[in-house]
Amino acid sequence: MAVDRHLQFCWLMKFKVVLLAGIAGWFLQMACSGARTSTTVSSILKAGSTKMPVTDSFVSNLLHSHPQYFGQISKTPEAFNVQIIYTQINRDKTNRPSFDHHFYNLNPNQYFYPASTVKMPIAFLALQKINELKVAGLSSNTTMITEAAGEKLTAVVNDPSAADGRPTIAHYIKKIFLASDNDASNRLYEFLGQEYINNTLQNMGYDSVQILHRLSLPVSEEENRISNAVNFYDDDSQLIYRKPVQKSNLLFHERRTSLGTGYYSADQLVQRPFDFSRKNRLPLADLHNMLTAVIFPEAVEEKQRFTLTPNDYDFLYRHMSMMPKESAHPQYDSSYSDAYVKFLLFGGGGAIENKNLRIFNKVGDAYGFLTDAAYIVDFANGVEFLLSATIYCNSDGIFNDDKYDYDAVGFPFMKNLGKVIYDYELKRKKIFQPDLSRFKFQYNQ
Repeated sequence: MAVDRHLQFCWLMKFKVVLLAGIAGWFLQMACSGARTSTTVSSILKAGSTKMPVTDSFVSNLLHSHPQYFGQISKTPEAFNVQIIYTQINRDKTNRPSFDHHFYNLNPNQYFYPASTVKMPIAFLALQKINELKVAGLSSNTTMITEAAGEKLTAVVNDPSAADGRPTIAHYIKKIFLASDNDASNRLYEFLGQEYINNTLQNMGYDSVQILHRLSLPVSEEENRISNAVNFYDDDSQLIYRKPVQKSNLLFHERRTSLGTGYYSADQLVQRPFDFSRKNRLPLADLHNMLTAVIFPEAVEEKQRFTLTPNDYDFLYRHMSMMPKESAHPQYDSSYSDAYVKFLLFGGGGAIENKNLRIFNKVGDAYGFLTDAAYIVDFANGVEFLLSATIYCNSDGIFNDDKYDYDAVGFPFMKNLGKVIYDYELKRKKIFQPDLSRFKFQYNQ
């Protein structure tokens, strides 16, 4: 059963950190020691103890050396709730990766609203559950019909954005990574159910994650405990699997998380902090580890690996890195730019001219929070790195007023952070150049 522990106790016990000046070489030695499962963010953070937030000199110096981009933010990172994890990747002569992690203002005790980043583990778990069920004829491409479970918990019988009009898990996942589709994520939430999502993540070691609700759907806490019945049909319209309507009985300890100075409710300003205690929670370190677990499954502890097939990995890599214009189904108009869901390096908008660049990622933006977790590669220059970051862009402290500082603060920060790290990686010397062919695809229209 997924239980929310008191933040201070939970995270101080979970993230014990050794990140003191002068031990960067020790990290690299550990990364190259051959014990691959000792090189993830969580394992390093559990290696010792220090006070939160955690910052090492590398990222701090990088930000301070670019005051034109990060001047005010680097002076008061706590005011913007900036948190950064940057992972350098080095390959040996057999192309096996090792990792050197760097942190900036990382503080798992400091809540940020994860927004659409929760769709990433939901997508991974949807593929995993299909594999676990082991039902003959059932796959991510099987027709998936969702029944209504209430007035707001609606049914789905077709999907016009699919080539053949059929709703499927695979098609929902495409829409999640290509355009961060809320309804697609909600349908997978209903297939999985609140209990499966949280129990599974806890058993995998992500025991501070809470995925409690659908996205952009005004339903009650009680309704979010209910997951619709879902039926899967073969090509002859024969039922091959039914997931009945379910109600989650998970118990979550009281979490007190209030932010800001006020919020709007029914067009009225309420002058007290906004309560996030029953909102989703996905700390940056866990988000970074989940991405690492899919990009480099052999590099994480076995229990943290998702149960995926080689075809699942290919499918995810392709659609996590695909641009909207490269998709025929769903088809997106010009309002979905190349960088629509690429915050780091591109700021969430505009064209991506360098066709050798690919970003495998998931973004989130809501309530003034911007977050991105990305694996960034440049095939022409042999560049690869993992970068996750979050920033709070709400200078007036008021929520639900649609007056967030995304354009003035958040997107420029994400774009410049990605650029600075990418430029550094272009110059960084490596003993062995990586073979990145595993992540290279032809993106057919």
